[in-house]
Amino acid sequence: MNPNVQTFFDPATFTATHLVSDPATGVAAIIDPVLDFEPKGGKLSTTSADAVLQAVADQGLSLAYVLETHAHADHLSAGDHIRRRTGTRLVIGKHIADVQRVFAPMFDADDVPTDGRQFDILLGEGDSLPLGELTIGVLHTPGHTPACNSYLIGDAAFVGDTLFMPDYGTARSDFPGGDARTLYRSIQKILALPPATRVFVGHDYLPAGRSDYRWETTVAAEAADNVHVGGQASEDGFVAMREARDRTLAPPTLILPALQVNIRGGALPPASPSGKVFLKLPVTFA
Repeated sequence: MNPNVQTFFDPATFTATHLVSDPATGVAAIIDPVLDFEPKGGKLSTTSADAVLQAVADQGLSLAYVLETHAHADHLSAGDHIRRRTGTRLVIGKHIADVQRVFAPMFDADDVPTDGRQFDILLGEGDSLPLGELTIGVLHTPGHTPACNSYLIGDAAFVGDTLFMPDYGTARSDFPGGDARTLYRSIQKILALPPATRVFVGHDYLPAGRSDYRWETTVAAEAADNVHVGGQASEDGFVAMREARDRTLAPPTLILPALQVNIRGGALPPASPSGKVFLKLPVTFA
């Protein structure tokens, strides 16, 4: 049996949030939900996440998990908001501790234990969780970050930022703990899945010549046509391309607010004595 998949696309951050459910039981998971953040005014809202929760309610689904593919640098996670609203469990790769150990000191985040305890379930390669009559399997697919997991549910693979649509390519690998060679090898694990496997990506950015956002492809299409790794691209060639490309990329717009929220499982930093919540902006000299 294969899952039902409904996708909610956030054009502000180009993020695809996937609502995955077992047709037989209605047990569901939300993958990579977005907490809306307007950086110029520092305004937060839960509009995007609440739309997904409304779909859960409208379809009579039973929400079992929020699955994070990694600690995102391009949007704030709504994982903690959904957990507090529903009591569901928050899941991420067990190597989130490696990410926390890098970024908690960057923000002087003394309140952040660097052992992943902000999450309810930590998963590694080969682990699994039940989703009704289906099973959530785990591929550890680092390279973009050390904690990246891809989730396998029936005929569907949810790959986060590791792969994008074939005409856009692959994730950057220049964040702390990222590595282009590791990313290539992680992608080969995905491409080794059955060719008909549906692949759901975590973002879509419009390449030249395309005007519609997309988030679903197949292993066969990625293997044949991905502009970075398709057609049996060599490991050394990919590493040279990826490292050169990454040197031209600016940091994501929301990287600083996103990381200090996402290493907390989507929770905000503690309030100040006055009751205000602040996100920090570390300043460096060029």
